[in-house]
Amino acid sequence: MSVKSNQVVSINFTVKDVEGNVLDSTGGDQPFLFLSGHSQILPKLEENIDQMLIGSKKEVTLSPDEAYGDYDDKAVQVVQRSEFPENTKLEEGMDFMAQTPEGNKIPFVIKDIKGDEVTIDFNHPLAGQTLKFEVELLDKREATQEELSHGHAHGGDGHHHHHHH
Repeated sequence: MSVKSNQVVSINFTVKDVEGNVLDSTGGDQPFLFLSGHSQILPKLEENIDQMLIGSKKEVTLSPDEAYGDYDDKAVQVVQRSEFPENTKLEEGMDFMAQTPEGNKIPFVIKDIKGDEVTIDFNHPLAGQTLKFEVELLDKREATQEELSHGHAHGGDGHHHHHHH
């Protein structure tokens, strides 16, 4: 079934883990807009949304490999405290951005701090988790030329840019 690309799709969604804890939500104040066919949301989720009627709701369960991948122990590393800028306050659970030599930014989380050894984790925070998405399809429209040239939907204040490249 072909997903129609280049439509601006607006949805409300809530993501829960298998225990039912809410991980992320549009909270109803501001729908989430994405441009279809541009991998701006998880492909499997987009596939499901594509089959929905405007105004309908659906619950979609994604296994880890359909969502953010399995948890990879190799993505956990121990680095020296000295690798961080001198006055950085380090606490467990803090998010940081690492810069690769190619200039890509990779987020990581501080897992553990023991003296000068800092354990960091490059896994996506939701890696290894089965995710339940409750999605409400609010609207679909053809994207404007401007939106296509920018490669993303306009509307709202744009604070929901979860880009996973």
